[in-house]
Amino acid sequence: LFGFCQPFSSLLRLLMFHCLAFGSFGLMANAVLAQTADVVLFNGKIVTMDRAKPEVTAISILGDRILAIGSDQVIKKQIGTETEVIDLEGRFVMPGLIEGHGHFVGLGQSLMMLDLAQAKSWDDIVQQVADAASVTPSGQWIVGRGWHQSKWDSPPAGSVEGYPTHEQISQLTPNHPVLLTHASGHANFANEYAMRLGQVDENTPEPPGGEILTNSAGKPIGVFRETAQSLVTRVYQIDERKKSPQQRASELRQAIELAFDNCLEYGITSFQDAGSSFEVVDFMRQLAVSNQMRVRVYMMIRESNEGLEAKLANYKTIGLGNDFFTVRALKRSIDGALGPHGAWLLAPYEDLPTSSGLNTATVESVRRTAELALEHDFQMCVHAIGDRANREVLDIYQALFQEEPSGISRRWRIEHAQHIDPADLPRFAQLGVIASMQGIHCTSDAIYVPQRLGMRRSQQGAYVWRSLIDSGAVVTNGTDAPVEPINPFESIYASVTRRVAPGVTFFPEQSMTRIEALRSYTIDCAYAAFEETQKGSLVPGKLADLVVLSHDLLECPEEDIRQCRAIMTMVGGKLLFRGPVADSTPK
Repeated sequence: LFGFCQPFSSLLRLLMFHCLAFGSFGLMANAVLAQTADVVLFNGKIVTMDRAKPEVTAISILGDRILAIGSDQVIKKQIGTETEVIDLEGRFVMPGLIEGHGHFVGLGQSLMMLDLAQAKSWDDIVQQVADAASVTPSGQWIVGRGWHQSKWDSPPAGSVEGYPTHEQISQLTPNHPVLLTHASGHANFANEYAMRLGQVDENTPEPPGGEILTNSAGKPIGVFRETAQSLVTRVYQIDERKKSPQQRASELRQAIELAFDNCLEYGITSFQDAGSSFEVVDFMRQLAVSNQMRVRVYMMIRESNEGLEAKLANYKTIGLGNDFFTVRALKRSIDGALGPHGAWLLAPYEDLPTSSGLNTATVESVRRTAELALEHDFQMCVHAIGDRANREVLDIYQALFQEEPSGISRRWRIEHAQHIDPADLPRFAQLGVIASMQGIHCTSDAIYVPQRLGMRRSQQGAYVWRSLIDSGAVVTNGTDAPVEPINPFESIYASVTRRVAPGVTFFPEQSMTRIEALRSYTIDCAYAAFEETQKGSLVPGKLADLVVLSHDLLECPEEDIRQCRAIMTMVGGKLLFRGPVADSTPK
């Protein structure tokens, strides 16, 4: 119905309302069906995520919008001589998946450095670094991401709190600075060369909200938690800024293109970016204006309060470049992550009783950012993982909502919301706060969460999707890429099964149903970005973003969910990815 130029959409909606009001909807429906479609897909199981019409067999597209949905018999009437016709051969189709929390440029950059996520031991990582050093010119940085000490077969020799020490890698890389980011992004590792560049030694003071791990002699082992990461990363960033503007722009563009490719391969048509600088926002805006975007991006700005005060008034952007780019949210972090003991807890860690985690930004600072969000009508999104962090953010939100009440939900978000005190669970729904969670974090982290929190706290408040959904809260999904691979089917599998290994589940009573898991990746994610009228379900008038899958996510055996792959990914009615179809039989 709305597959014309975008300026006419409001007029067409008004016309549709007129027809409904005066009983002439049948005439309008007939007019729609008389249209010739650009694309028709038929003979499929099309799950619309629209409760009014949850499943159809065919869909037609005109321009970048859905023209009509229905039976093969009805939709085939819209086939013309120029229409592209796609026989789905019974395959499962759903709205394009929406990555609800990830780091878009970081995803692309992670594909341009050492991938440490599959390492089974510290020795594996040492070998990767040694191999890289053999082909990297002296003085150049060796960077990687993805290591996690809790996922190795055994702790490294001489480890501190299970973390590796720098000596082995330092001996192999005397001529290269090495910087390896933890899988969570909340800790990093540096060799002796890099620490020397950062002027880090036993006398270096710890910054607020950060920790420098040391050995029994008080010397840094090369591992830095939370804000202490900046002691070395700032030196790396200074070296990066020495590159020419052309080289920096080229590398940024390469990262973005890799991220586009990675998303489309997995059926992701929209990406909610959890915090980028003004510089990245400006670059993405240029791509949108010149129609060079291939995945729709909803971007949160992450800058200092001083920077926001100076520039924020000029940055709100909605639907730029034919609905490919939106900037209307702010991002802050108030704590770290459970893996490196950085999540801010109400009580000490079970396996580190001297610590309750780290408050990485003051409550006053985060509240000031929230005040700026209210002032400029931006959404507020705060990273909070520990139960203390979640409570503090809810308190900030509640206080500001009471000071400036609104008749509609502001849809402010807590990113991750991984560990919540039971007393705070009802507050999400009561305040209209969205729990922006990532299913894969549950099963990925489950091997160490009980060690960190103990069984009682883990059961009552860790990754409690079921409790939040039942309370009336909106729960969205994603992968936090590149913290985890962007594969949405692993995250859906985790959401549905909470299965860590065969026969081992992490409190399965908190599982989502399959349809809830699909909603958390589509219409609920769209709602979390104020975009539910544009995307998230397959209904006439919405953007023609959809994915054809290898498996029926509602009916296939649970274990097969993980094997699902995108066969076709369409964005705005254009086929941007086609995967291999080795087995043509739908599953």
